[in-house]
Amino acid sequence: MARLSFYGATDGVTGSLYLLETQRSRVLLECGLFQGRREEEAANELAFPFEPKSLDAVILSHAHLDHSGRLPKLVADGANVPLYMTPPTSALIEIMLKDSAFLQMKDAEWENKRRRRGGKALVEPLYTIDDVESVLALREPVPYGHCQQVSEDISVCFYDAGHILGSAIVEITITESGQDKKLVFSGDLGNRCQPLLRDPHILHEADILMMESTYGDRNHRDHQETLQEFEDIIAEASENGGNVLIPSFAVGRTQEIIFLLGELYHAGKLKQQIVYLDSPMAIAATEVYQQFQHVFNEEDRESIGHGSSQNLQDFLPILRFSRTTEESMALNQIVEGAIIIAGSGMCTGGRIKHHFKHNLWRRKTHVVIVGFQAQGTPGRALVDGSKVFRFAGEEIAVNAKIHTLGGFSAHASQSQLLEWSEHFKASRPQLLLVHGEMDAKLTLQQKLIDQDLHCKIPINGQTIDF
Repeated sequence: MARLSFYGATDGVTGSLYLLETQRSRVLLECGLFQGRREEEAANELAFPFEPKSLDAVILSHAHLDHSGRLPKLVADGANVPLYMTPPTSALIEIMLKDSAFLQMKDAEWENKRRRRGGKALVEPLYTIDDVESVLALREPVPYGHCQQVSEDISVCFYDAGHILGSAIVEITITESGQDKKLVFSGDLGNRCQPLLRDPHILHEADILMMESTYGDRNHRDHQETLQEFEDIIAEASENGGNVLIPSFAVGRTQEIIFLLGELYHAGKLKQQIVYLDSPMAIAATEVYQQFQHVFNEEDRESIGHGSSQNLQDFLPILRFSRTTEESMALNQIVEGAIIIAGSGMCTGGRIKHHFKHNLWRRKTHVVIVGFQAQGTPGRALVDGSKVFRFAGEEIAVNAKIHTLGGFSAHASQSQLLEWSEHFKASRPQLLLVHGEMDAKLTLQQKLIDQDLHCKIPINGQTIDF
């Protein structure tokens, strides 16, 4: 008898954490940060609902922090075990966890300044760079399609999920009393319209199927319409001479935008003089993407490798990396003809806010929003039509033209989720929905039941025997 317990990404889309137990093994699937409101993030400080020292292994589907971001805390709490993931994920978590640790330490430093003035007890960061280094020493990269024994009775095989570079559908095989049981976890399934990445791999057999449901209640806008709108915005900006500012997430969305700009460049439709990538984290992630181009889809890999071009930066010859603070500040002198891609994706921090300060008040400026903007973020305020941008105590008039492109998404839509899950109908698995808001899960659950797939929605702390 095997047991599967749900400790995260049940009430929403963050904090993924699932414990698989057999008579001989305890294996953790995912170890993500809770993200969002302050009360949600407070859950990161709580003790794990199991003893970390008792684990035999950890399996990770991909590098996003809502799936990997508590690994340093887990290891610091005693989980000195192998961490299994794909090779690209192994490279990306180094970038993402170090950045997360830096922010954790910086936040604790600022909070302690306030606490010292009030005579209050000081706080510790959730984890430090040293904790991240401990995680990195435990990485065990496993290529797509290779079956890896992770404990006495559990093996894992990764298949391409098409979400971000290295993202995986996780197939776990449990062998008990000479019989095999299969647990398939979708991870975050990718949108089939994304450039660079392959479509999610199709599997057919599972006893237990855990599936994400982020967009379980809706489909994305038509991708071709989104691409045409993106092209039109770039053309309009080149005609009126203003700069184009693109706040973008460092991993995935940035590389997608670079590729799309490269396609426009080779089609003779990119009139801007230069494109800047102004984000150290996004630059590092782009270099990882370039290192693992062999896992790109064949068509886009051939496009990038055409002629003498060998990587994304060569594919877009007018792309420049702004690595240092001084290089970033120099961009403030450019008033026209440039495209600047910078973090953060929701405009909550990073270099994009400085570029807003120097460009939002210009009527020729174009701001292109290419990612989800959560309620309460500066990016959401711009999308909702705010006429003022507040930064460092200063109010900046929003005279720029704000464009929102809703068709970019790294997650499968409702129809894509239904189509992917339908391939399991013959094996009739117990289907469990995770990683979605309740409305999305309930809508998708009914669609799956209509499709004759038995489907349940586990709650936090629930354990299922199989």
